[in-house]
Amino acid sequence: MITFDELGPEKILEVYDPKTKMHGFTVIDNTKRGPGKGGIRLTPTVTIEEVSRLARTMTFKNALAELPFGGAKSGIVLDPSKISKEQKFEIIKSFSKAIKPICPKLYIAGPDMNTTEEEMKVFAEANGSWRACTGKPANMCVKPGIKCGIPHEYGSTGFGVYHSLKIAVQHANLDLNKITVAIEGFGNVGTFVAEYLSKDNVKIIAVSDSKGVCYLKEGFVYEKMVKVKKETGSVINYPNCKVLPSSDIISLDADVLVTAAIPDLITDKNKDKVKAKIIVEGSNIPTTIDIEEYYHNKKILIVPDFVANAGGVISSYAEYKGHNPKTMFKLVERKIKKNTELVLKESEKLNISPREAAMKIALRRIK
Repeated sequence: MITFDELGPEKILEVYDPKTKMHGFTVIDNTKRGPGKGGIRLTPTVTIEEVSRLARTMTFKNALAELPFGGAKSGIVLDPSKISKEQKFEIIKSFSKAIKPICPKLYIAGPDMNTTEEEMKVFAEANGSWRACTGKPANMCVKPGIKCGIPHEYGSTGFGVYHSLKIAVQHANLDLNKITVAIEGFGNVGTFVAEYLSKDNVKIIAVSDSKGVCYLKEGFVYEKMVKVKKETGSVINYPNCKVLPSSDIISLDADVLVTAAIPDLITDKNKDKVKAKIIVEGSNIPTTIDIEEYYHNKKILIVPDFVANAGGVISSYAEYKGHNPKTMFKLVERKIKKNTELVLKESEKLNISPREAAMKIALRRIK
């Protein structure tokens, strides 16, 4: 069930194409700061309710990052593993044409689960506007070398999560060189978090994907893990690691848990299994507000999703403005560090959860 309040959702558009069997929807939550900005999620289980929750997250994320965007999100009900790439592109084209009345005037798309720079290229071309979406390929430019795409494959989200984690560790008075980290998900976010942490010699003791968890008490070598994932298809094939079910990633004895994949990872049924001192939400809606409040009362520090993983949408803004990747990374680092520190200090000062503190700041910026 979708909840409506004074912020939104303002518009919900559901579309279907009998020819391609495309079934999708866009939820525009709030446009007070500008056109709604949010990615296109492609899964067989995506619902309007899930997209609505994600659109609200984008409203707060864009406001907190002080971007001239509102919040929105799209979903297409589809299992990409059961169709060809060509069929997938046809469905993206169909969706782009169907939502053209609201895009890019009221909605600007971007990549999300199972959508990449390739899909964004197809989407923009079908829409007929370079500004219809962000996360486009680097060689897709308005003019040669001018206003080019900045694909999320550059790792802007993971880069931001990494900087947010460092601020949280500092805030908790922990030593970055002595902590242990577990990362849920080794996709576009988790791999970059692992890469940047490994450069700081931080010990990553566990990483998961859909096949399971690779647990190695002494920590794994990032480059070796990337090679294993690429060659075998899963992190669980890393030599000598203990293989556990994917869901066990939250219960490992690590100082920091980074969520970087699925929504609703932590539920009422498993919330007491978490041993981490800090949870950094690299994924969107990995748990509920009530559970975050529960952890706050237990003195577990949580950096909310719309604070920690805003690097992707900051990158989108940089692309929208025609900046280059170097400027984008500087912008991501500055905004993520500033806002994580602001939220955690406000949380401590008012003795409220970091999410409540972040929402208060975001609401002030919306209103």
